Amino acid sequence: MLAGVFWEITLAPEPAGVRLMFGSLGMPELVIILVIALIIFGPRKLPELGRSLGKSLGEFKKASNELRNTLEEEVRGEEQKDQKAKMQAEQASALAASAQPITPESTGNPVTPESAEPTISRTSTGTSA
Repeated sequence: MLAGVFWEITLAPEPAGVRLMFGSLGMPELVIILVIALIIFGPRKLPELGRSLGKSLGEFKKASNELRNTLEEEVRGEEQKDQKAKMQAEQASALAASAQPITPESTGNPVTPESAEPTISRTSTGTSA
């Protein structure tokens, strides 16, 4: 009776977004694999194999993390180079724009009598002493 309940629990569909550790392997499949490994390798060799497998997985995980970190650093470095080049281009264009004198022709506004600066001229009035 208990085995039937256990079997129903392991075969129940998983909620969305839950990732299985061993893919589609359930508990009964893992037990069968462990029993076969125990028969093939024996009880003395099995712990040694487990340790070596654990060390290998640890080294693989460490190497994959190092590779990921290296790639992230390279991408970050390229982004910083692009950002620096963009900043320098903006600064160069700002300096070039500030070096040019602002004239009505450079702004695109035509010179009209209303926009021209008024000039003051003195004329002599006919009074003399």
